[in-house]
Amino acid sequence: MKRFIFAAFLLPVLVFGQGTKSKNMAASSHGFSVSNKKLFIYTTAENSNLRLSLTDSASFSDLPQPVETQVCVFVDPSKTFQSILGIGGALTDASAETFARLSKEKQQELMTAYYDKEKGIGYSLARTNINSCDFSSDTYTYVDDNDKSLKTFNIAHDQKFRIPLIKQAMAAAGGKLILFASPWSPPAWMKTNNSMLHGGKLKPEYYQSWANYYVKFIKAYEAAGIPIWGLTIQNEPMATQKWESCVYSADDERIFLKKFMGPTLQKNGLGGKKIIVWDHNKDLIYQQASTILSDPDAAKFVWGVGFHWYEDWSGGEQMFDNLKRVHEAFPKKNLLFTEGCNGPFSFDSLSSWGLGERYGRTMINDFNNGAVGWTDWNILLDETGGPNHVQNFCFAPVHADTRTGQLIYTNSYYYIGHFSKFVKPGAKRIISSPSRSALLSTAFINKDGKLVIVVMNQTAQKIPYKLWIAEKAADVTALPHSISTLVL
Repeated sequence: MKRFIFAAFLLPVLVFGQGTKSKNMAASSHGFSVSNKKLFIYTTAENSNLRLSLTDSASFSDLPQPVETQVCVFVDPSKTFQSILGIGGALTDASAETFARLSKEKQQELMTAYYDKEKGIGYSLARTNINSCDFSSDTYTYVDDNDKSLKTFNIAHDQKFRIPLIKQAMAAAGGKLILFASPWSPPAWMKTNNSMLHGGKLKPEYYQSWANYYVKFIKAYEAAGIPIWGLTIQNEPMATQKWESCVYSADDERIFLKKFMGPTLQKNGLGGKKIIVWDHNKDLIYQQASTILSDPDAAKFVWGVGFHWYEDWSGGEQMFDNLKRVHEAFPKKNLLFTEGCNGPFSFDSLSSWGLGERYGRTMINDFNNGAVGWTDWNILLDETGGPNHVQNFCFAPVHADTRTGQLIYTNSYYYIGHFSKFVKPGAKRIISSPSRSALLSTAFINKDGKLVIVVMNQTAQKIPYKLWIAEKAADVTALPHSISTLVL
């Protein structure tokens, strides 16, 4: 597959005037002047060689009032919403083991492709697993059986593959990566089913030991040179899976958080770590979040609510309105997409355009409904969609064919890049409103004043439209089955 060089994507610095909320701004202009400024358009499109390619530029002209027959994307930079934490992917055992099988040259290529802010797509956010998960080659924990005091705790398993990968990713990202960690299961002996697999629940007599486990993990990783920004309490707490899993009702999670995990982190000087609840699909998110966040003694420990996209695994519509409900009810808490991938895996489908379109559609809707960040699942998998010790093989944005040593970039990589490369941490979402349902869009203003508008066309038709900002408009064309990032 053709590799594209990103060095050409150096963006001109165009800084707007002071602030976005001045009371002295004229209503007609919102305080922003687009006159004499160029709009730069980057495109990825099906049936073309365009992959995050600078395809066009446009200028603005007067258009005080569009007419109903004109297709428009309306952008209002004066209306700002959530600040963006970052965008990235998970650094799992599977990714690390596959990465270790690559040549040094290909390893560097992958690190540049994901984490370099100029030559790559500038990932700034990451997730990793506590104990094993399905995307591990085996089932493991960090302690011996029945060690309630955790005296045997050590992370030697992770030192072989995963910690070296995380350190390389941190270095490639400029020395800093926002990293949060999630457990798939406590050790088997702490659980009602005496297994890390197939669900089961954490026994109440081990609540304190399990809370201490998070402390041990954080301190061990930080001693190894890897800062942990935050934690989710449990990956997919309402799922009984054939892989590592542990079931918590909303009330279980609420009690564990307020009586054990939250106080234990505080007592150990880790009260600044961000705690994320739920970490599962959007179907039950309101009931779960509201049960926890309606309890002040639990809510005080919560930074945000994590969510996945698998409620539409069989092809149905994702339940984006449920995100809105949580955001409306608890506007001071953050929404963070913590995992998503395409599957089941088929090597013959690596070129499928639908892989990327699912990412584009989801990211636009998630951000528009309040998400502050977005975390893909494995950054890298092999030619089987693994390794995975329970044969739960999936797609990643990049696959390594370990038979040939080559990297295969799916279009998901480019679709994610249309956000992660241009929307910087600290950006604020702004209003973006298409006049036709065929176009999906979201928009942001970076801290340096650049506007970033993402427009996606899921149809097989070319759609000319006008980007309208403060009574000025620029002519743009959305190619069939494409995503574009417009930078002003």
